[in-house]
Amino acid sequence: MIKMLNKMAKLAVPAAALSVVPAVASAAENLAQDDFVGISFWLISMALIAATAFFFLETQRVSAKWKTSLVVSGLVTMVAAVHYFYMRDVWVATGDTPTVYRYIDWLITVPLLMVEFYLILRAITKVSGGIFWRLMIGTLVMLVGGYAGEAGYIGVTLGFIIGMAGWAYILYEIFAGEAGKLNANEAPESVKSAFSTMRWIVTIGWAIYPLGYVFGYMTESASMESLNVIYNLADVLNKIAFGVIIWSVAVAESEKAK
Repeated sequence: MIKMLNKMAKLAVPAAALSVVPAVASAAENLAQDDFVGISFWLISMALIAATAFFFLETQRVSAKWKTSLVVSGLVTMVAAVHYFYMRDVWVATGDTPTVYRYIDWLITVPLLMVEFYLILRAITKVSGGIFWRLMIGTLVMLVGGYAGEAGYIGVTLGFIIGMAGWAYILYEIFAGEAGKLNANEAPESVKSAFSTMRWIVTIGWAIYPLGYVFGYMTESASMESLNVIYNLADVLNKIAFGVIIWSVAVAESEKAK
């Protein structure tokens, strides 16, 4: 009976991941072959679904202390996939930028990505709650500033400055703050390597978002096509690749413990 329940649970994982594909997938019928922005939305939504199934299935492979990290990675890609279907529909149907959907997505997924830094450290040492809250504060400042600028509540330049300040605060915490020091002093080599790569994704990968903001709002040739393509490419790197790094260290540490 227990073996049967385990098999059913494993089968339920990919089924749950696939269930995030909503009925709006029929909008593909309206996708023009020269609509490269719409195509990018479609490709990325499919990649996010595949990543979700992968991360959830791989929770069966790692030790207990790493399961939460992989589940969070799967939640990030699952939430993003759902929003990408709706964002794609808005673009294909209207040609408008799905700003509200995108920021709702980021308001959920970006804090989850920041939680991963906390979880990966907690798996190998005792971690204070201050790390968690500082990362959350930096995330909220970054997102609120960016949204206020894009939605027109404040000036575009002011929104950009506030968003960059939040991002700088996050970078300080993971490089020179308590999180960075714990990683340097307490973590084994495999975790240090993963933590370092995650930091550089947040540094280099997240730098793509300000570029999208600038090309979408702050240049003479600003266009919504540039904004959305750049944002979409950034999401692939910063959501899927980030999760793959977590998966890699989780597998390595789990196999080492056997």
